[in-house]
Amino acid sequence: MSPGTRAKRPPETPYPPIADYAFIGDCHSAALVSKQASIDWCCMPRFDSGSSFGRLLGWEQGGYCSIKPARAGYSISRRYVDQTMVLETTFRSGGGEVRLFDCFAMRRGGARHPYHQILRIVEGVRGRVDLRLDMCPRFDYGEVRPWIRQEGVNFYSAIGGNDALLIASDGELVPGGHHDLKGSWSVRSGDRVRLSIQFMRPELIDEHPSDPPTPEELDGRLEDTLKWWRRWTGRARLDGGDGPGAVRSALVLKALCNAPTGAIAAAPTTSLPECPGGARNWDYRYSWIRDSSFAVRSLAELGADAEADGFRRFVERSAAGNAEDLQIMYGVGGERRLIELTIDSLEGYRGASPVRVGNGAARQRQLDMYGELLDLAWQWHARGHSPDDDYWRFLVELVNATVEVWEQPDRGIWEIRGTPKHFVHSKVMCWVAVDRGLRLAKECGRRAPLQKWRQAHRRIREAVETKGYDKRRGIFVQAFGTRAVDAALLLLPQVEFVDYQDERMIRTADAVRDQLDDGGLLKRYRSRDGLQGEEGAFLACSFWLAECYARQGRVDEAREVFDRTVSTGNDLGLFAEEFDPRSKEMLGNFPLGLTHLSHIAAAVALRGA
Repeated sequence: MSPGTRAKRPPETPYPPIADYAFIGDCHSAALVSKQASIDWCCMPRFDSGSSFGRLLGWEQGGYCSIKPARAGYSISRRYVDQTMVLETTFRSGGGEVRLFDCFAMRRGGARHPYHQILRIVEGVRGRVDLRLDMCPRFDYGEVRPWIRQEGVNFYSAIGGNDALLIASDGELVPGGHHDLKGSWSVRSGDRVRLSIQFMRPELIDEHPSDPPTPEELDGRLEDTLKWWRRWTGRARLDGGDGPGAVRSALVLKALCNAPTGAIAAAPTTSLPECPGGARNWDYRYSWIRDSSFAVRSLAELGADAEADGFRRFVERSAAGNAEDLQIMYGVGGERRLIELTIDSLEGYRGASPVRVGNGAARQRQLDMYGELLDLAWQWHARGHSPDDDYWRFLVELVNATVEVWEQPDRGIWEIRGTPKHFVHSKVMCWVAVDRGLRLAKECGRRAPLQKWRQAHRRIREAVETKGYDKRRGIFVQAFGTRAVDAALLLLPQVEFVDYQDERMIRTADAVRDQLDDGGLLKRYRSRDGLQGEEGAFLACSFWLAECYARQGRVDEAREVFDRTVSTGNDLGLFAEEFDPRSKEMLGNFPLGLTHLSHIAAAVALRGA
């Protein structure tokens, strides 16, 4: 919303568009804050915890925390404070103006000892503005209305189940019924009013009663948070006009990191629909193996080597063991059991049900994961970190498993819930697994069943270049025995199966654009996938096309696709999973890590074109 724009919501629904939301996080937890400065989604103490505020998925029962002018007729503008994940929302009402800073408090050593604290600090700029606070915590996805207990002056606890919040302010804070809090604040130029929302285990509140934080302490934590983010951003750089946007994407990815383990959550949300009102609703608060290779490539390009290495080590730890036990995703702590449940008490965003917690795709057969792990090991070897004896044994087991299973159908990169197919991208990633195994064995002087691997290496390529290739059109196809294409074919040159400049790849890129175009963006595919409804354009795929064109030397086409895709971001530079060119609204979980990773990769490719 630009300065002076009147605040409003769509008249047909109380739910704001997804693009209305900002994202804040502390590398443990996350929250979405609307343009109206309402926290409508927040899960603490981890990304995949039950929500404390969740009206994003259930407007009446999910809970929220809102700060806004008491009188109608105000205007709103917002931004992130430069080089940080601190959100600044400005309200202008009558002759008055105030700024609201929203963030999770950061600290040195926060990876192991985080504050688990949201700061909401209002600062008077000019005149006077009367503000209203409405705080309605609802734990466990709206199931639990908390017990509000007074702990001191303007100091309360909200307790329910195994969740609790300590809530403190130096402004008015009073009960608003049995389960809510409210406040009325009059803020003048130079004034500050502070609100602290801190997660704590309920048993600790009784065992270790605490005093509320002082205003000076909260101001200090805001300053420390600004410094923390700026210190991190100082390591992430990309020259050129696309640089600031790419650094913003890197900040989003940093906020999606789970600091204790190095995992990167795919998104901080669950069940935002890929199809309006439909059932394509999934929980993305977990960590996918395939994102790791994107992360190493994209984040390392910007200088964020520590985050790339942390994600790599998380994937290696979580996947290590027996190749037969490999999963495509894990909890951000490395958990394997991501049992998919539905929360029937929540209606879903704009009525799109079901609301899902957990992800049943974790147990799918997706053959590309073997290639992702071996490519990850190869990329890190190229950076001077070769596998040790123990990890080499695991890599050998992975390559041997690939040799055994590559001829089987799978669910593919898009996690199709219909009939398994022989997806070309999956076969190519099986080739990558064997190829990187052979390279590592040679360069590291390691023992391996090389004859068996070389034979599989040749057979997989022959299968792809015959069964996965349409000779008449001269293009690769989505799956053996089909004529359709899918956007995953754009990744073939990234893994060096085919050169970007190869005529087959040039024709394939053009066919993908021609057949999957949706308002200047790309769909993932157009074939049936066993689910009802039609999803929007998949933004990561559009960035893949821009990167592909850039590396083919087709700079004008690359710039056209890149700029069109960037235009789908919101005013803060955040991207969702998908976009509907007709309604011009975001779809799917938000913000999506893969979109931001792909944005960085495309920006890097354009810089070098």
